Formats: sequence, structure tokens, C-alpha cells
Amino acid sequence: MTLMVKPKHRRARGSGSIYPQGRVWWISYRGADGRRVAESTESRRKCDAEALLLKKTGAVAHNLPIVEHAERLTFREAAQAVIDDCAVNHKVSEVTVTRRITKHLTPVFGGRRLVGIKTADVVAYIVHRQQQGIVAHKGPRKGERVGDVSNAEINRELQVLKRIFNLAIEQDRIAMKPKIKMLQESPARSGFFEPEQFASVLRHLPTEVQPVVAMAYITGWRVHDEILPLEWRQVDFDAGEVRLDAGTTKNKAGRVFPFTTDLRDVLEAQHAEHERLKQAGQIEPWVFFRLVAKGRGGKLEPKPIKSFAVAWKIACRAAGCPGRIPHDLRRTAIRNFVRNGTSENVAMKLSGHKTRSVFDRYDIVSGADLREAARKMNVAAGR
Repeated sequence: MTLMVKPKHRRARGSGSIYPQGRVWWISYRGADGRRVAESTESRRKCDAEALLLKKTGAVAHNLPIVEHAERLTFREAAQAVIDDCAVNHKVSEVTVTRRITKHLTPVFGGRRLVGIKTADVVAYIVHRQQQGIVAHKGPRKGERVGDVSNAEINRELQVLKRIFNLAIEQDRIAMKPKIKMLQESPARSGFFEPEQFASVLRHLPTEVQPVVAMAYITGWRVHDEILPLEWRQVDFDAGEVRLDAGTTKNKAGRVFPFTTDLRDVLEAQHAEHERLKQAGQIEPWVFFRLVAKGRGGKLEPKPIKSFAVAWKIACRAAGCPGRIPHDLRRTAIRNFVRNGTSENVAMKLSGHKTRSVFDRYDIVSGADLREAARKMNVAAGR
């Protein structure tokens, strides 16, 4: 009787080797520089050694960086690193980034390993968001779908997802990321106010909100992040300028806006009210405020204005230009800078734009601008 002996499996030349040392398995392979590398798997299981060796030799063969324990990083851990990075660097986007991660990305990717998220998974996420739609959270249609999620909103979420992968790569926690393609977005908003439209909206606003909107129309500064938080220490009547502190603006750079006649009038009127309250024993540091009763029938006290969304909508509707947003004041101011002959470099300094591409989106041409250009051409032609 002849016994059949199964031949011993031999590993292909150049594919490395595994061997036990003590109670754990070790692997050995040649690195990208051709030198022999030996390392412990820290595991007693041979299959773990086989898997690790395959990953190492595969990375060397494709000239990829080798990241230890990349497969252990979860999406939740990587996403939290991005939130922490926003907090440490005092980024104004921290609240928005956290909301997008918590509300949209985590429900889909929360239980996954980061290296397990592929391009196909990102495409599936896009389809999911497009089908999900916008759901009303208040009012009579609460819980109903009231619209589609825009491509712009999905793109902002994809940018956060990209940041999660990029930060993990920067921290040497993973080696690669999937391809994440942005969707085609609608053209940028082009809303702006002609002088008579602005005057009409201003008349329909509450008295305490009117100077806020007037300053936004003059300076082009962002209403909620740059104008509403202004304090009197940032206003210098002697120098004739108002300042934004470094680190408080969107691009973190400080900013100075010299007084125009209209801007001085707005701020002097506010300061007169500030002095009147000071004489009455009420000290408030804010440039823009509203008087609020302390308790039912209590004494009126100054409080900073946080929002005026409802008043704004009512005023715009009454002025015959519904659907406008406060940010349209920024577009209007920038267009006015250019119309008045201010150089683009100076206009960018006044508005706080760092890149020409973004500034160009705000420099809006109206029908009146085109008609004026045609008039000038007629004059030049002698007609």
C-alpha cells in the first residue's frame, strides 16, 4: 500500500515569509528600498500574519505608503477628529460641520471602517440624499417632504467627507481615499438691491433693525457674523473708522472700513442712544441692540440683536421684492464699490474677499449697467 504525502506549500519567491517567534507570529518582506523588513504581528493567529503580509507586500508592489492598523480607524473616530480640528483652530464653520456630520454623514457611514468606504459608497450616499428630500420641522406641514435637497447642499456635505479622509491621511491613519466627485451646482445667487428698493425695505423694518441693514448696505460686511456682534471698542470716531478683530471674520483676517458720511451718520445716531442709556445707568457694549422688558411689565434693558429673519421677510414682501436675503446687501455693496470707481483691489479689502474668483461672483451686472454701457458706446460713436 502506497501512502500519498501532500506536498508542503511553498510561498512564491519575493512574497515574504511568516514564522513563529515565541507565542506570536512574525512577518518578513522586502521594503521599497530593497531591504529586508521583519516585524511582529502581535497576534497568535497565523491567518492574521498572512493577511498583514499580503497588505505589506501589496503596498510595496504598488508603491503605496504603509500605514499601521489603518483598518482599525472607524468613520466616527475620523469624523470626531475633524470636529476637534475645527474647535482647536477656532473655525467659524465648527457648528455647521458638526451638524452635517451628525445629521447626514454619520447615519449612513457611522458603523463603517474608514478604509471600507469606497467611491461606490459615496455615489450611493448622493443618491440617498437626493431621494431623501427636505422635511418640514415646524408649522402645519411638520413631518412632510417640502422640497428636494439641492446639489449645493450635498456638495457641502461631500466637502466635509473629503476633509475627514484628508485629515486622516495627514495624521498617517490611512493611506488612500476614494474619489469624491462634486455635483453640478446651480448658478450663484444674483440678488441685489437698487437704491429705491433698498430705501423701501428700510422703511418697512423695525427701528432698531434699520441701522444694521444700513451698515450692511454701505460696507458689504456679513450681517450675522460681522455686524451684529460689533462692540463700541471697535468704533473709532477720532480716526473715522470701524474695525473687525483678526480671528472674528470668515477668513480670520482683520478688517478696517473708513467712515463714509452715511456710515458716520448711522454710527453717531447709535452712539447717541448709547450715551442716553449710559446716563440712565444702563451700560451696553454693543453697537446694535434692542430694548427688551425684563419680566412681564419690567424695566426695558438693552440686549444684542441676534436675528431679525421674520421682520426681514415681512419688509421685503411689503417692499415688493420677496425672496431676498440679507446677504444680497453684501452683493449690492460690492457692486456699488465698483460702480463708484473703487479699484477692485481696494474693494476686496473693504469687503474682506481674499480671492478674485469669489469677488467676481459678487460684482453683479444689472440691466441698468448694460444700458449705461450702450449709452457710452453711442456717445463714443458720435450718435
